[in-house]
Amino acid sequence: MAPKDTFFRSSDMSLTQLYIANEIGREVVSALGELGQVQFRDLNPDTNAFQRTFTKEIRRLDNVERQLRYFHSQMDKAGIPMRSSSEFSDTLAAPLASEIDELAERSESLEQRIASLNDSYETLKKREVELTEWRWVLREAGGFFDRAHTHTEEIRQSFDNDEAPLLRDVEQQSHRGQNGAAQGQQSFLEMNIGFVAGVIPRDRIGAFERILWRTLRGNLYMNQSEIPEAIIDPTTNEESHKNVFVIFAHGKNIIAKIRKISESLGASLYGVDENSELRRDQIHEVNTRLSDVGNVLRNTKNTLDAELTQIARSLAAWMIIVRKEKAVYDTLNKFSYDQARKTLIAEAWCPTNSLPLIKSTLQDVNDRAGLSVPTIVNQIRTNKTPPTYVRTNKFTEAFQTIVNAYGIPKYSEVNPGLYTIVTFPFLFAVMFGDFGHGALMFLCACAMIFWERKLLKTKLDELTYMAFYGRYIMLMMGLFSMYTGLIYNDIFSKSFTIFSSQWKWPEVIHPGQAVEASLKDNYRFPFGLDWNWHEAENSLLFTNSLKMKMSILLGWSHMTYALCLQYVNARHFKSKVDVIGNFIPGMIFFQSIFGYLVLTVVYKWSVDWAARGQSPPGLLNMLIFMFLSPGTLEEQLYPGQATVQIILLFLAVVQVPIMLLFKPLYLRWENNRARAHGYRGLGEQSRVSALEDDGDLNGGLNGGRDSMASEGEGVAMIAEDLGEEHEEFDFAEIMIHQVIHTIEFCLNCISHTASYLRLWALSLAHQQLSIVLWTMTLGGAFEQESPTLRVIMIVITFYLWFTLTVVILCVMEGTSAMLHSLRLHWVEAMSKHFMGEGIPFAPFSFKTLLEEDPVD
Repeated sequence: MAPKDTFFRSSDMSLTQLYIANEIGREVVSALGELGQVQFRDLNPDTNAFQRTFTKEIRRLDNVERQLRYFHSQMDKAGIPMRSSSEFSDTLAAPLASEIDELAERSESLEQRIASLNDSYETLKKREVELTEWRWVLREAGGFFDRAHTHTEEIRQSFDNDEAPLLRDVEQQSHRGQNGAAQGQQSFLEMNIGFVAGVIPRDRIGAFERILWRTLRGNLYMNQSEIPEAIIDPTTNEESHKNVFVIFAHGKNIIAKIRKISESLGASLYGVDENSELRRDQIHEVNTRLSDVGNVLRNTKNTLDAELTQIARSLAAWMIIVRKEKAVYDTLNKFSYDQARKTLIAEAWCPTNSLPLIKSTLQDVNDRAGLSVPTIVNQIRTNKTPPTYVRTNKFTEAFQTIVNAYGIPKYSEVNPGLYTIVTFPFLFAVMFGDFGHGALMFLCACAMIFWERKLLKTKLDELTYMAFYGRYIMLMMGLFSMYTGLIYNDIFSKSFTIFSSQWKWPEVIHPGQAVEASLKDNYRFPFGLDWNWHEAENSLLFTNSLKMKMSILLGWSHMTYALCLQYVNARHFKSKVDVIGNFIPGMIFFQSIFGYLVLTVVYKWSVDWAARGQSPPGLLNMLIFMFLSPGTLEEQLYPGQATVQIILLFLAVVQVPIMLLFKPLYLRWENNRARAHGYRGLGEQSRVSALEDDGDLNGGLNGGRDSMASEGEGVAMIAEDLGEEHEEFDFAEIMIHQVIHTIEFCLNCISHTASYLRLWALSLAHQQLSIVLWTMTLGGAFEQESPTLRVIMIVITFYLWFTLTVVILCVMEGTSAMLHSLRLHWVEAMSKHFMGEGIPFAPFSFKTLLEEDPVD
């Protein structure tokens, strides 16, 4: 029996071999994908993607997926919302092969219909735009023609002048000739004057004028006007502003050049008749055609929207089905195919405790398919390193993510995520300790947990999603911050006055006299810090001393606990050399120095120095002189202190060569003895049947033979997977590794202990920043003498105070404290025992697939 899965260690894993009938391979893999407990190994690593068995099916599904993405893009373009995929997550069953074929055929026909409707719509839209532009050209150019017929002579004279300006309004030339009215009745054709009319984007009109001027050297007359309405481009669906232009010139060659220049700059040219009656007929024809095109366009749009709306109801489900089906065939391509038996062979890692569930799932697939040949599952004995799988729930998942961000735990080693659940938010709270700020964080986390289901279905931005993912971490950090806020007696920089103080002030106070409080007889403050310290002049000195020593105590206890897990790991892996060569000397070294420091701190707190008539000695100097001058004391803390310190220093120094030499020398001796006696065999069977309920390590062989003869129970085969080979022993490499480990451990004991002083520093910074914020906002408002002004200032400064409290003290300071707590776990604690050389367990799971790449 495999041990029960806990959060303390990774799950016990088994390497299994599956023999699957080719007819139900797809159904088996689909069922295991819904289960999400099996990580398949690729048995065809040397085969490229184009030579694998199910390449044809994957290509077909790629085409269906492309069609579904096309539908999605058309729906986005039309503004039609797609039904959320969360509505299908619990209702979609594994589809049959015939249903996949039907979906492929349906998507093919729908694509043709949507493409046809879309092409028709775009063609009609382009025609509508062209007719709209033509109508504007007829409207704007018509008025110009009516004016131009009265001034034809002026136009002709302007062509004779080489220095005529590029643009000249005809109305401005009316004063130059008196015979224009009579001569203006001549047509442009009689005068051999041609014209070009059209529409050009407004942002290109300047370049258009300059090119015409330089190319034709001013031998043209141009008039333009802006179209007041924006015109929508049917291809890009973007609005563009355009101008109508009419250009007159003399000669066919010049007119041809104007046409080429216009078309090169993206202008659309339209025919306009100079005769007013014919032009009126053109406008009537354009309006009629526009009305007809508009009717057809509306009908086409309604039909297209109806088709897309119908597709939108099921598109998310189709996309999920196709994505799952592609993942199934990608997984099937990892299998080996036995041509003779027409059987798929797979190898996979799975949690040992999940084997009964996997077995029953495969049996259900066999029963539904009605096959007499069952799916065979074999559990393999191997020396390959299994992947690490730590079972989590929605509460522990975020804490495990913190550990995994630093490194994946080695298979079956102690999981740091277990103690991180408590120590991470607690160390955060030591730095962040304020009851009010902790309550705000706690309420925010409670809100996210209360609306958890709704937020899971909502698409959140990156920062909001990070906060929502860590909602249970925020919950714990808020709770612990409220607790430490009670210990510090701090709520928004103010103190609780629930209990009476243990300090009393003198009844008579003389002016100018320094006031000192004294302790009450037989009464002590019941919980946390006395609120009278908040008003004392030496408050900062007292709290600094308290929090600094408290940080050292917390750091020592945290690292001692982490160091004890090194023994737990060594015992689990049956490595006595690590216990004797690393754990025991490391523990003695650490406790001889810093364990002793912690004992002196506690002893110093427990002594009434005032009753002794003596000032308490400084512990920092004591620790320094313990190394620099062993046996000498500036101030004695307790009797026999010098002797104790010499013994402890000797013990600490002796541990260094033990840590340095014991493990390498022992491993070399063990390796030489093994070479002298030869290597021993494994001496145990390599595989047992995973389908046999009563099979065990000793009865695997017989159980396998019995299962061959039984009906519907599966077949167990005996095989051996040698897998990875042991590395050759290298004494120099082990010695170098041990030297580095010893130096790092000794130096880190000092630096890591000092690193916990950040608990004191950030707690002080948070408290002082909170006091400053209160004083500069609400504190000043309460000091106003005028009642009316006081109320106004309180209302104004409250919003300022609350906003800055949330933004600076809760968000910015909270993020800073969280990062420091993260460092204390990754560097100071986990370095004492964590190996972090694991391989992550990546099972074939539809749930994970859709979470990593959602269809919405």
